[in-house]
This record gives sequence, C-alpha cells and structure tokens, in this order.
Amino acid sequence: MAEEEDIPVVMDLCRQLSVYEKLEFKGTPELYRRYGFGEDKIFDCLLVENTGKVGPPYLGIALHYYTFSTFESKPTLWLEDLYVPEELRGNGIGTALLKRLCQIAVERDCGRVEWTVLDWNEPSRQFYYSLGAVSMDGWTTFRLSPDAFKRLAGP
Repeated sequence: MAEEEDIPVVMDLCRQLSVYEKLEFKGTPELYRRYGFGEDKIFDCLLVENTGKVGPPYLGIALHYYTFSTFESKPTLWLEDLYVPEELRGNGIGTALLKRLCQIAVERDCGRVEWTVLDWNEPSRQFYYSLGAVSMDGWTTFRLSPDAFKRLAGP
C-alpha cells in the first residue's frame, strides 16, 4: 500500500492518467493526504515499485475503495483507477496490480470487483477481457457535477 510520503508519486501517476484519458486533474497534496492518508481516508492505493536500477522508480498504480452491494450483501472493491505508463505496458504490471486487488477482495470477503473503462479505450478493454472480466452492458453510469448536486441539495 502507498504511504503518505508517496503522495507526490501517486499524484504524478494520476496526473499522467488524466492526460491519457483527456480529463482535467484537480488533485492537490492536501486533498490526497486528507482522503488517502488522513482521518477522512476513503481510498487505498497500490504502487508497483521498480526494484531494478534502470527506469522510473514507480511502474504503476491502482487506486481503490469499497462500496456495498445491496444484492450481494457484501462489500464491492471498486477500482477507481489503474494506470501503467504506456511505455511499460505488456510487462505484467497491470496484471500484478489486479492480482493483488483480487487478493485483497478475497481477504475482505467482497462480493465483486468492479470498475469503469472509457468506451474508446479499446486496449484496456481487451486487457480486462483477457483476464476474465465482463462488461456490464445495459448499465449507464450517471454523474452529478458539483453545481448540480449543490442545486439539488438546496439551501
């Protein structure tokens, strides 16, 4: 698991993922500290460290948290983000991260491991299919932006 001193590495890998996915990155060290390592902690993070002498010090990241399935009546391990830099893909790093997440899911008696993948991200989709994952066709993810949920919350 990542430690508080790993926040700069975690943020760097998440920033790289945001570029790959064409999304705005709004992370700050304070937010990552608060929600990943502080009293308000809501996520855990796995890092793959490079033990060799060549290349970047960290090779991949998996940020996850837990939800609850009313139907399974067990926790679900939700994989928020898995990222391996493009030049390092195909070396088993992503598989190792998912294997460890599945071990954690077994340890926590989870009923599911779930995540979303952008429709255009065909390489990732094929990777997940190769591991036995199935897509949840017929389900649409909905999202409220801060403006929308503040408006709905009312005064």
